[in-house]
Amino acid sequence: MGTLYIDRKELHIRLDGQALAFYRDGEREGLVPISPLKRVIVIGNVSIETPVLHKLSNENVSVIFLSGKRLRFCGMMHGRLHNNGILRVKQYEKSLSPVSLEIAVDIVKRKVEGQKVFLLNVRESRSDLRFPMTNAAGIFEKILGTLNTKDIKMETLRGLEGGASATYFQAFTKMFPESLEFKKRNRRPPEDPVNAMLSLCYTLLHYEIVREIEVIGLDPTIGFYHQFDYGRESLACDLVELYRTDVDTFVWEIFRERIFAVRDFAHGDERPGCYLKKESRKRFCPLYEDWAKGIRPQLVNEVRTLAVRIMDGQDFISE
Repeated sequence: MGTLYIDRKELHIRLDGQALAFYRDGEREGLVPISPLKRVIVIGNVSIETPVLHKLSNENVSVIFLSGKRLRFCGMMHGRLHNNGILRVKQYEKSLSPVSLEIAVDIVKRKVEGQKVFLLNVRESRSDLRFPMTNAAGIFEKILGTLNTKDIKMETLRGLEGGASATYFQAFTKMFPESLEFKKRNRRPPEDPVNAMLSLCYTLLHYEIVREIEVIGLDPTIGFYHQFDYGRESLACDLVELYRTDVDTFVWEIFRERIFAVRDFAHGDERPGCYLKKESRKRFCPLYEDWAKGIRPQLVNEVRTLAVRIMDGQDFISE
């Protein structure tokens, strides 16, 4: 067990030797050993004693805090981080050099190629979607052809990526039944079950990547494709782009297999938007964890490969 999800209201967590002890109304309800953990995701109103946080920090276990109903990211705690200042200096240098545009172009190329491959794979299993998938793939081919030209500017790159995303979602929305009311990508707040699930999974993936970035010693706020913005982890945003179709595939499959339906979501009960109900989160967390186990090694390798590129191929201490 690498990840522990804690999603029970008014739970109290204490340290018991090398384990986490869970109490409710003064009665112990369970015990989880710390040694197998790499991350703990805490959702909602949970009370954690300070020695628990100290122990998790000492064991290099990351803790992610999400709000209760909306699953909004509230913060993250790490243990000891990487001490290689040279890696960050090189990252800052590269972000202000022509290499930044080279990395940005590579990111967009891989994203567009991934979108094309995904839609073509869907076309093979959905004959009713042959026309929109083929049409989108043709547009992606033209965009990729432009991306392969020399001396492309950042403004042009962002325009091409935006055009590809618009084309992609025009096709992607056709893959879902009308009952889900998924007509376009929207967020803050998401307005339908598919957008709610996409936003939730993108958020979790984003902070999976932030964790790997910080652990290896890079600065998550200094990106290459996404512009600098106060408080935004632009480098994580860059790398999320490479794995969006992995999330989209996961979300499509859980709706296609009817694991989740409209009844699993709350629609504007207190605030505008559509969100996964608490009882449905109990089914979502293990599903996400099974999926995430497969992609986490790729994320680690992705961040490590980028760090080596930033260091011009030189090795660096990663532990």
